[in-house]
Amino acid sequence: MTGALIIRPIEFTDRPVWGDLWRAYLEFYETALPDTVYDTTFARLISPDHPDQNGFTALLDGRAVGLVHYIYHAHNWRPEQVCYLQDLYTAPEARGHGVGRALIEAVYARADADGHPSVYWMTQEFNATARQLYDRVATLTPFVKYAR
Repeated sequence: MTGALIIRPIEFTDRPVWGDLWRAYLEFYETALPDTVYDTTFARLISPDHPDQNGFTALLDGRAVGLVHYIYHAHNWRPEQVCYLQDLYTAPEARGHGVGRALIEAVYARADADGHPSVYWMTQEFNATARQLYDRVATLTPFVKYAR
């Protein structure tokens, strides 16, 4: 893979390849979701009725090899919304080509343009490969996540 890397918003015609990429991402985290969640999530990502839920796809040599989802939401400590980068995935064969960094930078640029300069995300502690990138493009915080 040596061609141009293009980052663009997810489009209606991306549904099949988006589903494959998101399924692979979820498998990495040992998660499976029902088809209704795929359908609902994709519909929200491309719908103007859900402006706070968005995504980009990465094309390398014209082939979809990555995705990122990001969500704007209110924050009690800021007057503007913040941006939660929820899902980031690069297909194994495209790793090492700058896809992950380009997807993060696209979210940064879009969030800045939309007036939401605070961007954050979480990853699993064991995700050492991705964390090498994250340590270069963001600051590790001391927060610990709890869930119900």
